[in-house]
Amino acid sequence: MKARSSSGRSRRCLQVIPAALLGLAAGNSTAWGDDDHHMRVESATFTNGGTLPLSMISTIANASGQNSCTADGSAGGNQSPQLSWQHAPEGTRSFVIVSYDITAQFTHWVMYNIPADATSVAENAGVPGSSLGVQNGNDFFQPNYNGPCPPTTLMPFSHQYQFTVYALDRMLPVVPTFGDFVPAGPEGFYQELIAASRAGHVLASASISGFFSAVAAN
Repeated sequence: MKARSSSGRSRRCLQVIPAALLGLAAGNSTAWGDDDHHMRVESATFTNGGTLPLSMISTIANASGQNSCTADGSAGGNQSPQLSWQHAPEGTRSFVIVSYDITAQFTHWVMYNIPADATSVAENAGVPGSSLGVQNGNDFFQPNYNGPCPPTTLMPFSHQYQFTVYALDRMLPVVPTFGDFVPAGPEGFYQELIAASRAGHVLASASISGFFSAVAAN
């Protein structure tokens, strides 16, 4: 289980931003076992490179009342996974967690300004109103975790979901909201994280990922 480290129009216009973030502090992100002193992430909820469990999957009812997010209609738990990390660099002042569907370029969860003394988050830490850190709006424009629900009409059916923990030497500014755009979508957060990286405030990052499909395997 250990690993290395809206409006539709506005999201599509800026969907390249999360892809760029995958390379933030890339030089400090290493494979498990390569160097015990590099930052690493692990999960008690899922195995790196494996299939995500139902506890993490969303539940969206179809016309028949069954869950459209799973192949057999089973309900998902819609809970963020347990995550823990080790070997954050000296000088770390806060952590950021991003849950990102690499296949669909879609953000499922953002939590930032997690205190520097934290070494883990428990399962279901991404509930609305969590006090563990600031939760930014995801691509559902909800300030909490929303689980995978990959479409059954677009290839590839199996999507890769990456959970990345970033170590920063500062707290990030809280992303503002404007007018009726509440809560803020992820683009404002990504702009803050990119700016922090360019200024050298992102000290390290590490990731773990899993796969899920709502289409039964042949």
